Amino acid sequence: SLKTEARFFSQTAGKHLQSVFGGIENLKTGNGASPIVDAGPGTALTAFYRARAFQSETKLVEAMGRPDRDLGSAPAHLSGAGRMNAKGISVFYGASTDKVALAEVRPPVGSKTLVGRFEVIRPLRLLDLTALQDIMETGSLFDPGYGRRLERAMFLKYLSERMTEPVMPDDEAFEYLPTQAIADFLATRTEPVIDGILFPSVQGEVGDQNVVLFHKAARVETIDLPKGMKITGKTYQDYAEGPQEEYSVIEWLAPEKKGDPTPGFPDFGGLPSPWIEPDPDGRDPALRVDLKSLVVHHVNSVKYCTDDFDVERSRHQRTSDAF
Repeated sequence: SLKTEARFFSQTAGKHLQSVFGGIENLKTGNGASPIVDAGPGTALTAFYRARAFQSETKLVEAMGRPDRDLGSAPAHLSGAGRMNAKGISVFYGASTDKVALAEVRPPVGSKTLVGRFEVIRPLRLLDLTALQDIMETGSLFDPGYGRRLERAMFLKYLSERMTEPVMPDDEAFEYLPTQAIADFLATRTEPVIDGILFPSVQGEVGDQNVVLFHKAARVETIDLPKGMKITGKTYQDYAEGPQEEYSVIEWLAPEKKGDPTPGFPDFGGLPSPWIEPDPDGRDPALRVDLKSLVVHHVNSVKYCTDDFDVERSRHQRTSDAF
């Protein structure tokens, strides 16, 4: 839908993007690689990391207990605008490592950040923006189509750089519009099907990657919880020398029912229910949170890597009042 999956853009823009991305699965980089890469079981991309910063201990404990819900993709009504999505469209942003995921959320000093690993549980196809910078086209200068192919390769390189350059917070609302439109176009394509985009991290080091999984591939599998189970979490443990910060989650099963079924009445409890409640979502889960991967990071300080330039100051005599 327009509200929760993708935005509408003009047919003119769609035709232009089709001319750029049409047949992209057939392009090759200098080393013969495709810009479309596979993710999921049996591939080199089997999992991504995701982080969320908390300033409330109550919400942190809730997320520890239900990371599928509170650390995974935000629901549509809570989804803010991002580099690859408009406000209200739920997508999954992840990173190649836990450290990159932590850096990408830019948690404030004093906050606590929960990081988890999400396994890709079904085959996905991703557009690798890094590969677009190395697309190679061969042909003859006498071939009229060769020039157009070269122009497209150069434009794809420019586009990949444009889509991954740092954007200042005050400029995000405007500067994200082109990348959001491109992501919407790719998300709604049917040939080839593209489930997301791999792109370099602007917060990490060279080689660090981020991923955005489009709405259709952003669903996290619900944790299997027996009926009646209660979940509690703790952020500390009491010892003889006093409380110490430790994080734990306890799953409390429902009390066992005592007694046999009423005599004279058959027990149908073991038979399958003829009614299966319909799934209101409809999307196949693409991700599963690794419950043993959760780590809480206390943010004590932030380190900045900068290039430093001195400011020179001088004084000169004007020769006239016209300046």
